[in-house]
Amino acid sequence: MPPRLRKFIGMIMLVVFVIVYAFVAMVIGDMTMQNRPTGVQFLYFAVAGLLWTIPAGAIMWWMDKPERLEAKARAQALTNTSDAD
Repeated sequence: MPPRLRKFIGMIMLVVFVIVYAFVAMVIGDMTMQNRPTGVQFLYFAVAGLLWTIPAGAIMWWMDKPERLEAKARAQALTNTSDAD
């Protein structure tokens, strides 16, 4: 898959994921946190507000994968030519 297409698909996936995740976290928080103490509400929304970064990081890793492999191959090729000299 060409890198530009991979990045475009990844960008669309990331935007859709963040919108869906925010909506689901908000609905769960609204349904379960209304009668909870303020500290529990804060903790829930703090965790829910940071948890999305794990799958988003995986999507970004997937988007960047071919470029990392190419960079690694170039570095390996440079190392091999340096050893031959």
